[in-house]
Amino acid sequence: MNWLPENVSTYGGDIDSLLYLITWITGITFVLVQGALLVFLFLYRHRDGRRAHYTHGSTTLEVIWTVVPSIILVVLAFLSKAKWDEIKVHTPPGDIQVEVTGKQFNWEITYPGPDGEFGSGDDLTLDNEMHVPVHKVVVVTLLSKDVIHSFFVPQLRLKQDAVPGRKILVWFEATKEGSFEIPCAELCGFGHSGMKGLLTVHNQADYDHWVSEKWPAAAASETTPPETTPS
Repeated sequence: MNWLPENVSTYGGDIDSLLYLITWITGITFVLVQGALLVFLFLYRHRDGRRAHYTHGSTTLEVIWTVVPSIILVVLAFLSKAKWDEIKVHTPPGDIQVEVTGKQFNWEITYPGPDGEFGSGDDLTLDNEMHVPVHKVVVVTLLSKDVIHSFFVPQLRLKQDAVPGRKILVWFEATKEGSFEIPCAELCGFGHSGMKGLLTVHNQADYDHWVSEKWPAAAASETTPPETTPS
């Protein structure tokens, strides 16, 4: 079973495994219940001369089909809680920091520049364009200027609402180079269908080259050796 978009995230495999487990459990349960329904419809169909038989049921069966699903749901809840905490609660230190602001109808993506501080003069803001290196932890601060938007990258298994008045942290680590769409997954107005950005995951060399084009002065200072005073 492989009907999901390609996974390019470090935590995507665990999310997929949990989803497949839930799908198998609910699928098997559905087949069993519908199969039993068809069997009962056949066995207890109307027949001439047949009298109805009334039963108060079976306490044992009722306990079984109450306890077993309850145990399954509790186990799934603990599995889900552990993965939720890893992804949503415990944000790891980021190699790259990015601010993403949703607005009608595009993503405003801001990099802090060489000083590493947002709100300073060397910030770089792009519309619908995000660049990150592969195999690096990227921490995204989500904001919204107007209504609720939803930052969604299916291949990263990443989806989070951007809410006006709040700063929400999400993170990801891409495991493969490529380009991936960033649609808005929340109906945010008449232009919602056209609101999408593009995430480009580079190898480290290409990402460094992109950074050097955006901040040439910083790149020059890193590559130019310091002057020495003759003795």
